[in-house]
Amino acid sequence: MASSALPPQRSSAVISDDCGIASRLNASAEAAMGNTELAARWATRRVDDERPASPKKYDVFINHRGVDTKHNVARLLYDRLEHLSGGRVRSFLDSKSMRPGDRLHESINEGIRQCRVAVAIFSPRYFDSDFCLHELANIVESRKLLIPIFYGIKPSELILPQEVLDSQAYTPRDIERFRIALKEAKYTVGLTHDPAKDDLADLVLTAANAVMERIKEMEQRLQPQRRQMIVSRL
Repeated sequence: MASSALPPQRSSAVISDDCGIASRLNASAEAAMGNTELAARWATRRVDDERPASPKKYDVFINHRGVDTKHNVARLLYDRLEHLSGGRVRSFLDSKSMRPGDRLHESINEGIRQCRVAVAIFSPRYFDSDFCLHELANIVESRKLLIPIFYGIKPSELILPQEVLDSQAYTPRDIERFRIALKEAKYTVGLTHDPAKDDLADLVLTAANAVMERIKEMEQRLQPQRRQMIVSRL
């Protein structure tokens, strides 16, 4: 009894190659007609389609002392950035970005590594937190753009307390890293806020706008490089 033959299955690699060829042809055609925006979309389509699913990418890292700011300025800033960007700008905030089972240090270090802008919210009990100090040191050492917010504290007060200096929990290297990071933040233009008399909504809006403006500037600087990449693919 004769059996009906099924058409041969095409491998995913062959299909991917065909899609890539079609994308390049479409990109060339659109470029020839002067449609640079469509050409860019076609030129990048194959790379995007073939790239495996990647972990979350963060644009902003919010460094803060939870007991002072988690339920006010830190959370409000997180929400405001998401609203202003329509969800395009992703912020790392520990209470929102980590899930049960995540390893604290690995998640935090990855958030700092990925971010383009870091916001450090200094508050009266900031220095009580090992995480705050280590995060700030990592941010400065990674040369991330830092926007300080002085929440109930003055820039001149960014000095390690004697309890930290005397603590056996920190090595001399730790202390030096903290000092360098605090000095960098102290001499960086930031935003000041007195919780007793200033409007929190104004602070959050000003901070969110400052972050968005910096991200926009970074994207504009990258545009010539992206155009060059598109041309090289055509």
